[in-house]
Amino acid sequence: MSFAKSASRVSLPTVAGAVVALGCLVGTTMADPIDDVLRQRATEWSDGFDAAVVSAPEVRTNVPILSPDIVSAVEGAIQQYSAIVARGGWPMVPADQTLRIAARGPAVLALRQRLIISGDLDPAYGMSDAFDTYVDAAVKRFQARHGIPADGVVGKTTFAALNVPAEVRLNQLGKNLERLQKLTRKIPDRFVMVNIPAAQVEAVEGGYVAQRHTAIVGKVDRPSPLVNSKITQINFHPFWTVPASIIKKDLIPTMQKRPDYLTEYRIRIYDGQGNEIQPNQIDWYSDQATKYMFRQDPFEENSLGIVKINFPSPDGVYMHDTPHKGLFYDEYRFDSSGCVRVQGIRDLIVWLLKDTPGQTREVIDQQFADGQRLDVQVARPVPLFWTYLTAWAMPDGVVHFRNDIYGLDGLDQYALQASAPL
Repeated sequence: MSFAKSASRVSLPTVAGAVVALGCLVGTTMADPIDDVLRQRATEWSDGFDAAVVSAPEVRTNVPILSPDIVSAVEGAIQQYSAIVARGGWPMVPADQTLRIAARGPAVLALRQRLIISGDLDPAYGMSDAFDTYVDAAVKRFQARHGIPADGVVGKTTFAALNVPAEVRLNQLGKNLERLQKLTRKIPDRFVMVNIPAAQVEAVEGGYVAQRHTAIVGKVDRPSPLVNSKITQINFHPFWTVPASIIKKDLIPTMQKRPDYLTEYRIRIYDGQGNEIQPNQIDWYSDQATKYMFRQDPFEENSLGIVKINFPSPDGVYMHDTPHKGLFYDEYRFDSSGCVRVQGIRDLIVWLLKDTPGQTREVIDQQFADGQRLDVQVARPVPLFWTYLTAWAMPDGVVHFRNDIYGLDGLDQYALQASAPL
């Protein structure tokens, strides 16, 4: 399935004071709260995950998504979900009120039934109409495997995920099995994988995940493309050349409201001969600005942050840092113009350059700190895959789903129901 190409890479802010809010962003090696939830073995949680799933002692979070083990696990999940569908699926949970601990009523009864059928709640905990600690733990587990903050509160996002029919989930698994089979035909020993719907990055070596990073990926109307390439270069303290689409969609409207914007964010204007043009020489209520090149100087508020990861791409996309680290904690992380922003990117750079002479951790730390422009060629280019996987299963039976944010699964309205920010 082909992707719509992203015409732009990094976007300018639509509100004051956030030039990077629309840039390209990705993840840190900090502990993933979703993994933490899934690792819990509290007694109130079911030891099995789906009704027919064989339980395992722990979640193997070091297994890369692009691996034969995951393909086999998805095949098993398809059998399990086929059985659920054959038995009539699961009930819709009434979404007329938020559900949390101490809630009571028919909606809680339906919630219990829904969680039991999908294996998130052990049937031994009964069919009471009370939202107790067992239900709370089951909801958290359900949220974790759907990429929802695991707070145990059933609100709009969780209701939307709960009420996706079992048939849709089964079809989703089938679509993603096809993708995984193609992607895993020939897996390199060392590679980086971006899963766009999960907004997550994996650095893989020797069949195990060496690092996992949170990411920010492309908006629905500026999607991140599929990528099969190799990382060849690291730019420290890069310039940012503003894409033409961002000049038109974001920069011109911003300049109409804030004439000092370019000066504040150190964005320079150049004509075709390389001559610098002053902002007051341009009519911002016309398309005159689209005839020039806009380039942001390296500094602490540069939209690309401190470092940029380059690779050949017909779409002109890349991966990079950001000065706005707080964006990685947003639940909805589909906010770039096609590029991928990486949280904790320094650790990823160290991993990428570990075979490059002279690029020790100490040297890289200094290069981050000194503010000097520097381009480093990766001695052994690292294979890179930007993928679109909305469903997968772990070898221990944990089945994950993510929203079909770009509508590429070709299913029905339920696949996109929970995709937009609330």
